[in-house]
Amino acid sequence: MDWKIEVVFIPVTDIDRAKRFYAEQVGFHADHDSTVSDEIRFVQLTPPGSACSIALGRGITDMAPGSQRGVQVVVPDADEARAHLLANGVECSEVDEQAWGRFVTFADPDGNTWALQQLPDYAKLAEYQAANGVVSN
Repeated sequence: MDWKIEVVFIPVTDIDRAKRFYAEQVGFHADHDSTVSDEIRFVQLTPPGSACSIALGRGITDMAPGSQRGVQVVVPDADEARAHLLANGVECSEVDEQAWGRFVTFADPDGNTWALQQLPDYAKLAEYQAANGVVSN
């Protein structure tokens, strides 16, 4: 049986501001924006190439705005992803080089945090692990 993550909820204070940030600055596709009632609004956005979307809205989560931490997205090139964010006005970290990948982090206007990971060259990772006595399962 497959288990697939479909949606991750991102708690925000201003739905329209967050929608603009994720669509216009980060580059997610705005899938839909539905107001069900005065109490419920559901906005879904999807990162390019992803099978998992994010949801913003009113009446869809009880998490405090800015409390979602460390959502991680895999990107083909950390340097290119960082350049894209900076070109679109998103403050982000330098590329953090680790044996298990290259990372760029950023936060949305509410403080929800994200990590972008460029996966490692697994042959080099195996060499690193062997040289440092790291056992992987």
